[in-house]
Amino acid sequence: MSLFGSLYSGVSGLGAQSRAMSMISDNVANVNTTGYKGAVAQFANMVTSKESVSSYSPGGVRSIGAMSISRQGLIQSSNSPTDAAISGAGFFVMNSLPDGTGEQIYTRAGSFSPDFLGDLRSPSGFYLQGWLLDADENVVDVNQTETVNVGNVNGLATATTNISLGANLDADQALHAGVYAAGDIAAGTVDAQFSRNVQVYDSLGRPQPVTMAFLKTAANTWQVELIAADPTSVDALAHPNGLLGTGTVTFNGDGSLATNTLDGATVNVTWAAATGADPSALTLDLGSAGETNGLTQFASPTNVAFVQQNGAEVGELNGVRIDEDGYVIASFTNGENRRLYQLPIATFANPSGLDPRSGNVFAQTEASGAFNLRAAGRGGAGILAPSALEAANVDLADEFTKMIVTQRAYSANARVITTTNTMLEELIQISR
Repeated sequence: MSLFGSLYSGVSGLGAQSRAMSMISDNVANVNTTGYKGAVAQFANMVTSKESVSSYSPGGVRSIGAMSISRQGLIQSSNSPTDAAISGAGFFVMNSLPDGTGEQIYTRAGSFSPDFLGDLRSPSGFYLQGWLLDADENVVDVNQTETVNVGNVNGLATATTNISLGANLDADQALHAGVYAAGDIAAGTVDAQFSRNVQVYDSLGRPQPVTMAFLKTAANTWQVELIAADPTSVDALAHPNGLLGTGTVTFNGDGSLATNTLDGATVNVTWAAATGADPSALTLDLGSAGETNGLTQFASPTNVAFVQQNGAEVGELNGVRIDEDGYVIASFTNGENRRLYQLPIATFANPSGLDPRSGNVFAQTEASGAFNLRAAGRGGAGILAPSALEAANVDLADEFTKMIVTQRAYSANARVITTTNTMLEELIQISR
């Protein structure tokens, strides 16, 4: 063999160790980079085939850089409600263009914030992709993602759909003297023996007070009317005198509710045309038969334990957050919340085969396999940790150890070159 082979081996060793040191320096420099995946130098020899057992032809060494993509970093808490970390397998989906027509790329760095247009973007400028939800908060199309935008969310008003009442009706209340017909209380021909005002909201967030009126017509039997406090607020033909609905409740001898024709009933309310509001469907909950969790009748003064109703007036957007199920939720000043998007988690058969575009952004390749979009925590996808970020998966102690070994290996390869040079000088001296 030629001495030049040893010289070339030493030179290849210097190059390989230089590349290894570059990877180590990148790892150390990015120790605080969110979602960074450390590079690892993998060495392979380049020994050529030998012609006989008594000969040897040195070929040197080469180093190949690989990213430790599958190794997860430490999950750390964050102060931002639009930050999220994936605990387990999977990547967030991003796009290079806001309309979603650019290159689709993937990341574990879940640090996102809205730009001036309301698009959620990563610090590197990529746009977060999500499944759009409809008005019922269901995914519109699991095969289609779009840029998550929170800038076009205006005020939110929630119409009332449910009214719950818990109250005791006095068992010693005198019976109504006379004949009762449905709607008499609303018409003003009969006075209610007990009434309670409830404020509901129409579809435009406008408060609409209604009255629940009670009249005892027989032993353990009460008539109930639901009346609009302002009869002009509802359609006069559909609700004469503002009567929205009527029914009967009866009680057992132990004071518990026996029958309730309004239990679970839906009262359809047509608001006056001048209000501009859509019709409302109010479900009344007065308790369950045989229970004392709603209306009761005991020999004690009439009193109200609770009145509950959903719905809210108009509220302005005051915050956006990502929850553990991957939903992007808008919060409003009226206490209401609305799910806008659900973040899909992209999984790959071989994530180590992804093409690193930077330390924490990757692109799909043939080696990685095609992506699959899954909801968080399903089908092998990891779960989401809201208000958290995944730290770099770099161990400084390990990197410093590798640095020492790489430095010594570099010095050793340099010594091979100087020793080979000395041997060549001796060979030249012989030829003189």
